[in-house]
Amino acid sequence: MIVRWAFALARFMPMLDITQETVADIAVLDDDVDFRNYIEDFLKDESIYTVRTFAHPRELFASCEEHVPNIVLLDMKMGDVNGDKVLGQLLARWPALCVIIVTGYPSLEDMRATFKLKVFDYLAKPFSLAQLRQVLKNAIEAFGLGRPSQDRLRERLGHRIKMLRVERDWSLKDLAAQTRLSVSQISAIERGTNLPSIESLLSISKAFDKKPSEILAAIDF
Repeated sequence: MIVRWAFALARFMPMLDITQETVADIAVLDDDVDFRNYIEDFLKDESIYTVRTFAHPRELFASCEEHVPNIVLLDMKMGDVNGDKVLGQLLARWPALCVIIVTGYPSLEDMRATFKLKVFDYLAKPFSLAQLRQVLKNAIEAFGLGRPSQDRLRERLGHRIKMLRVERDWSLKDLAAQTRLSVSQISAIERGTNLPSIESLLSISKAFDKKPSEILAAIDF
């Protein structure tokens, strides 16, 4: 079993070193075809984004299963579609996702409800392209999307490992005893200073009774 996982990880880990050509991958969910085309053209012209547009939530979710975007622009008012439900499902399945709400029917009550679900920002239609550009810039900075993928991987993986340890009420020494890694090694991994080796990730995953792929999937890699 260990040998099989080591082989799988050896093939997977080099993919994480690839420098992204774009700053962010953006998905747009809106039932207005004119709006989708307008936003798609703008984002493509910016030259630092890849963009996918969708008219229905099921299309967005199917695409996310294949490749999770960095940012989702989500219309909350789409006919019979419950935007709150779509938002909740998105963040439940991909909690690290940056969601920006766009709507032509803003209300203070709606804004309060969506911010409780940890959306990043709220844009009321009609908004200017300058406003959209600034919100995306803020999101990129907040989520560290302009940095190399290795940096983000170290931070997310370290945070996830720390959360798993805290959930079990383990100290660094406890995890060190389970993995045969030193306390300083684990501390550096949790701080995002060092990326664990394949062997270290295997040991840590085994200590938490998880597959390495489960830990990586939880951080959207």
